[in-house]
Amino acid sequence: MPYIPHTDDDIKKMLDVIGADSIESLFDEIPAALRQTSLNNVPTGLSEMQISRLMSERASNDQQGLSFIGAGAYEHHIPAAVWEITTRGEFYSAYTPYQAEASQGTLQLLYEYQSMMAHLTAMEVSNASLYDGASGLAEAVLMAVRANRKSKSKRILVPDSVNPTYRQVANTIVKNQGLSLESIAYDSQAGNTRLASLPDEPGDIAALVIPQPNFFGVLEDVDTLTDWAHQHGALVIAVVNPTSLALLKPPGEWGEKGADIVCGEGQPLGIPMSSGGPYFGFMCCKKQFVRQMPGRIIGRTVDLDGKTGFSLTLQAREQHIRRSKATSNICTNQGLMITAATIYISLLGPEGLQQVASHSHNNTQTLAKQLSQHASVEMVFSSPSFHEAVIRFTNQSVETVLEQLQQHGILGGYNLKQHFPELGEAMMICATETKTDSDLKQYADALAEIID
Repeated sequence: MPYIPHTDDDIKKMLDVIGADSIESLFDEIPAALRQTSLNNVPTGLSEMQISRLMSERASNDQQGLSFIGAGAYEHHIPAAVWEITTRGEFYSAYTPYQAEASQGTLQLLYEYQSMMAHLTAMEVSNASLYDGASGLAEAVLMAVRANRKSKSKRILVPDSVNPTYRQVANTIVKNQGLSLESIAYDSQAGNTRLASLPDEPGDIAALVIPQPNFFGVLEDVDTLTDWAHQHGALVIAVVNPTSLALLKPPGEWGEKGADIVCGEGQPLGIPMSSGGPYFGFMCCKKQFVRQMPGRIIGRTVDLDGKTGFSLTLQAREQHIRRSKATSNICTNQGLMITAATIYISLLGPEGLQQVASHSHNNTQTLAKQLSQHASVEMVFSSPSFHEAVIRFTNQSVETVLEQLQQHGILGGYNLKQHFPELGEAMMICATETKTDSDLKQYADALAEIID
């Protein structure tokens, strides 16, 4: 199909109907000085064969090195069946299933996804996804202010150990709505948020954000922090890695009452590394707050004949008329990504997901131990961690180490100096279940060669 389907005759007939001499005359309101008469930097059109060759040449420039970066986007093994099923026509072309009578398959899949996420987080309700993990945190913050009837403030306590990108996105979304995101320092030795870092007299606060694990991969004392928040009348927003929940206590069981809202990035659940996206955000909450939760909820019922049926039970479509007062202004979700995540979790099951988490944790611990054996490499934090670790170089710059590792075909880690300069020449590493013993040894040998 051509990109411009209208012939010259078609265009002339349409212009005659509206009484215009030419297409250019439709833009006569634009001052001539602002018009671009030619696109000098746009090359002339290429044939299909030439385009294919050009794209192949550009693709060959992409490096396929061993990646140990992590930092919110993780390389996990994805069974081939996941995307074979996800890209079938029934799912691939499906959008929001407004017409239940024509969308039972999609609705059932979304319902199963919600059930899985509710079980994984030990929460009562799950929505059918958000844009990504960062905007999911912003939505959770807005939701907490609406849901916390006891609080009159718009203050949210956010530890510095939360993913810095999440903090930036959340601040961008909520700052013009009068919300205040107040920073909470992390312990420079342990790497997590200590109770002593929280204010003795916090006053009226709407919510406390608790990452688990935090951005450094370090585990937070979630029980103590959750109970502290509830004692001061604040809701708890948990930001979690879904893979870690196969090993760690789920947010619904934190402290005496559990977290109130749970959000995070769903990319680890079957979404490949793909130049930054697309990903999807998940959100779960206690049932008492369900009316304040953004996104859609799929319900299960029976029809007049007693047959099981699914439909959109709650959907935040009020943004069309309520504007800034709406529950959410993210008016589409990441349905295709959810499809992949649902199939991924179904294929792995509880035991498979636990194995992924366990192998990832063990690989990272092994790698960190091997790297820190060198005299000029030290571990930064003392607390237990999941599948990320932070190391520091005592006589090398992180930039130099990463550049030289890249020459060995290794993407060595995430440079923390941009967001956490106080840590010095620190770098975060991550080794998921995709890394073999030989991969870890290759990294350790390359680093030793660089430093020596």
